[in-house]
Amino acid sequence: MSESAATPLVITEQNFEAEVINSDKPVLVDFWAEWCGPCRAVGPVIESLADQFDGQARIGKVDIDSNQQLAMKLGIRSIPTVMLFDKGKVAATFVGVRSRSEYEQSVSSALAKRG
Repeated sequence: MSESAATPLVITEQNFEAEVINSDKPVLVDFWAEWCGPCRAVGPVIESLADQFDGQARIGKVDIDSNQQLAMKLGIRSIPTVMLFDKGKVAATFVGVRSRSEYEQSVSSALAKRG
């Protein structure tokens, strides 16, 4: 990866509305925790997607231990959970470890719908 690689946004309860709900771009959000083994498998995929979609879509991560209210509000029951938000609404939800191409397709599809 080059030094200018895009990194996922750190999303918190405080900035969720501004960064995700009010975003003018689709936002893929990874809900994870430090202690979660499968989350560590998803992490590098999310980071590479942040680089791939830099400027077109937003990619972020929510540490559910630090943002429990947000996780509860969104009904996150197991992690990793990755959600795609488009125009402030949940457009797709992936529970458990999924392939990079599934996340990639959901973001590309949201971008295609916008024209």
